[in-house]
Amino acid sequence: MLELSVVVPTFNRLDRLRQVIRALEAQTYPHDLFEVIVISDGSTDGTDEFLQEIETPLNLRPVFQENQGVAVVRNRGIAEATASIVLFLDDDVVPDPCLLEEHMRIHQERDNVVVIGPMLTPSDFVMWPWVKWEQAQLTKQYDAMTSGKWDPTARQFYTGNASLRLTDVRAAGGFDPSFRRAEDVELAYRLSDMGLCFFYHPDAIGYHYAERSFSSWITTPYVYGRNDVIFSRDKNQSWLLPQLFREFRYRNIIVILISLFCLDRPTLTEWTIKGLKKFAEMVDDASLERVSQLIYSGIFNLRYYQGVSDELGGRRLFWKGVFNAG
Repeated sequence: MLELSVVVPTFNRLDRLRQVIRALEAQTYPHDLFEVIVISDGSTDGTDEFLQEIETPLNLRPVFQENQGVAVVRNRGIAEATASIVLFLDDDVVPDPCLLEEHMRIHQERDNVVVIGPMLTPSDFVMWPWVKWEQAQLTKQYDAMTSGKWDPTARQFYTGNASLRLTDVRAAGGFDPSFRRAEDVELAYRLSDMGLCFFYHPDAIGYHYAERSFSSWITTPYVYGRNDVIFSRDKNQSWLLPQLFREFRYRNIIVILISLFCLDRPTLTEWTIKGLKKFAEMVDDASLERVSQLIYSGIFNLRYYQGVSDELGGRRLFWKGVFNAG
């Protein structure tokens, strides 16, 4: 009897998908207890042909659809799943041999839980420096949760490596396809409202082979900023907006000053980002990684708070929120 459904959305990452499947074949968790549902979201790089022809000891179920985005893909996985636990694994996250076993161990020990595993930086992969910054931020969160500095919440629910009961995710209504990014966190807020707890398990390890262009990378925080306002205003998360305003007060002085001068000034923002990126490249070449990471932090936060400002209706309302935050 199947106990676990592994859902892997994929789009034009054939080489990395091969690596993910090989790693799933090497899992310590018995093959006859889990299925692997790979949904190709309109791939055009040979992924579909590979999935149709592959010979594997896995209970592999390929699904093919036109490109519709990751929320729709994961919902398709939820609909196809037949086991009691569903694990979401991204097509660029290569699982450690014990990943499935560790996820299932927590579900066997605890009820009403969402299990979050780390997506660690692989030692055999060179990342773009802006992606390296993003991975460093994830590592800080993992260290804080491991040390007990703070508990995991819905805000740490990243579906690159996370599992929960199938009945829970179906009861929550699955992913909202109107969100192209942060759709996982939006679902997590609904799961939290249902009374589920989030559990960070450092031994459920996946290795994140993250590849993202700079233009894609700076789009992400902007959309996150807009979505956080939408979640607070329209999705019953009224606590979120005051929280992000309070958090802004504790950002480093570089982030605060850049935001002060650049918000709602698109030309200045464009040139500021170009200049900061160029400076980061220079200090990176000089092996001053800590400095370059601070610069990428400034760029990321500027884009995030511009998203917040735009969704609120402008810089005046943004600064009003900051000044009025308790």
